Amino acid sequence: MFFGWLDGLLTALQTLNNILTAGIAITAFSLLMYAFSFNLRDRVARSFAIILLCVVVVFATEALQNKTVPNWGIEYLLQFQWIGIIFLPPAYLHFSDALLVTAGRPSRGRRRLAIRLVYAVALGFVALLVSGLLVGPLVPDGKPAPHLQHTQWTQLFTGFYLLIIALAGYNFIRAYSRMLTRSGRRRMIYLMAGATAPALGSYPYLLFGSSLAAQYPLLFWSIAFINNLLVAVLVVVMAYAVAFFGVSWPDRVVKSRLFKWLLRGPVTASLALTTMTLVRRTGEFLGGEPYSGFVPLAVVVTVLLFEHAVTLFSPLWERFLFYGRDREELQLLQNIEERLLTRGDLQQFLETVLAAVRDHLQSPCAFVAALDGDELTLSVVAGNRSMLENENLDEALKVIHLNGQGKRHEYAWGNFWILPLHKQTENGDRDEIPPLLGLLGIARKADRPMDRDQRDALWLLADRAALALEDRLLQQRVFHSLEDLQPQIDLLQRMRAAGRYDSKATLLAEPLPKESDLADWVKDALAHYWGGPKLSNSPLMRLRVVQSLVEEHEGNASNALRALLRRAVDQVKPDGDRRFTSEWILYNILEMKFIEGRKVREVAGRLAMSEADLYRKQRVAIEAVARAILDMETNEGVSAA
Repeated sequence: MFFGWLDGLLTALQTLNNILTAGIAITAFSLLMYAFSFNLRDRVARSFAIILLCVVVVFATEALQNKTVPNWGIEYLLQFQWIGIIFLPPAYLHFSDALLVTAGRPSRGRRRLAIRLVYAVALGFVALLVSGLLVGPLVPDGKPAPHLQHTQWTQLFTGFYLLIIALAGYNFIRAYSRMLTRSGRRRMIYLMAGATAPALGSYPYLLFGSSLAAQYPLLFWSIAFINNLLVAVLVVVMAYAVAFFGVSWPDRVVKSRLFKWLLRGPVTASLALTTMTLVRRTGEFLGGEPYSGFVPLAVVVTVLLFEHAVTLFSPLWERFLFYGRDREELQLLQNIEERLLTRGDLQQFLETVLAAVRDHLQSPCAFVAALDGDELTLSVVAGNRSMLENENLDEALKVIHLNGQGKRHEYAWGNFWILPLHKQTENGDRDEIPPLLGLLGIARKADRPMDRDQRDALWLLADRAALALEDRLLQQRVFHSLEDLQPQIDLLQRMRAAGRYDSKATLLAEPLPKESDLADWVKDALAHYWGGPKLSNSPLMRLRVVQSLVEEHEGNASNALRALLRRAVDQVKPDGDRRFTSEWILYNILEMKFIEGRKVREVAGRLAMSEADLYRKQRVAIEAVARAILDMETNEGVSAA
């Protein structure tokens, strides 16, 4: 009885470990996709992606092993698993070096050389694995699970594994000591705690075949279960800390985006996998088929219900978890976004108003014209548009001005009644005439005057149209203010994001130029590409990416800038051999006009276009080069930080 209970407990632990192993593989793969999608330009994120790839290999191959896989398949899976284990130590050292660089401690060459050497040693261990020296043949009945037989090289690799992980940990401590801000230290603690996850997760597989694992399987699987729980939590903690590197989003955006990614990806997939496993095991326990119609039904219901819950409750947990003291401001911005009156919304609303006007007065035509400065612009026309073809809206505006813009008074203008649309007064003063927003016009019938009810209804609809024009005007002012603020906001967010880890270098760096200014500088520099004051005295010389190229060109700044322009022009170049087709127009203009120095008429004739069209396309090509240089400068700034 006692031994039966132990066997049941051992089986339950193995089942739970299988579920956790698959869940960790799913989570690591999802986080790897997140890194590829959002912040792969950052060196910390790139090196972290290598660690995640190793974790995916280790845990995915472990999750694929079951009783249905033949022995030769298990042997191949275990060998592939060892590749992930082998590359974990150099990936950790690479990751720790990237952290030190981000913290303001760039490598002087020794760390970079050490990383390359460790990667080379890892490749040597892979060669030993392929040759069958690192591990031996499969032990199918091994305890506590099938494993590859250990050799003397396995013990050597274990020492290499522990040594490199210890060196990476030392670099983590050095990076933490350089953190100046409270948020930077806090996230570095998260990172150091989470960094233990892949090492903890892969090391138990090094114990397969040891006497401890073989003699005490229950103890081994219990420790493995606790270890996998820690790995599942810590790998998310580590991804959370890395998610802030290389992005200029506010913290709340990073947290919310990562949280949604985890819920919709690995959490949903892990819940579905757990449901499928439990339903199958329950079917086996009750004496039924291990796979029945309940399995896909339970999985589908689990996915749908959880995704629905995420969509339903995400506004609530975002508000309470991530907004903090800025909750009211962000809620106001969200409400504005959801209730924003766009041009399409305005037109649709005014069309509804005009339809009601025409229906109420049985009019063949109605229109709304908005006042833009001192001129009227026709916004929406409903009905017979031909009635307005020979009419001049400026004349209608003169009628309003000559009659004093009286409120609640309609004026005759040709075959139309025109009603002035005024801004709504805030103090309710009826004697004061507020600013004019536009006109509402209705085709009138001379033999059918308006009665009092029709007039009251018409003015009520006119007030609705005036309110829509006023709201649109206010929103346009907000948009113009946001456009003016956008460059400063972007600069501050980039400096704030990089300043989490190296505030001194970031705050002392010069801000990036505006894209419009950069395009003018690029145009002047390209005009003197082969020499001249516009190249040698170009403001582009101040860019960090140019300064980094000066050393490669023996201190010649002009050659460095020329190389940068050449590199940016090449980024505009499409893939494949050079052609004179539409997709190659921008590159051909840059190459022929600036690099080869041909005349405008010659380039236009070669590309079969007019000179005016050539100048338009040239402007687009220069803007593309400016964007490429701006991207390189941004990457250089992030790398330097």
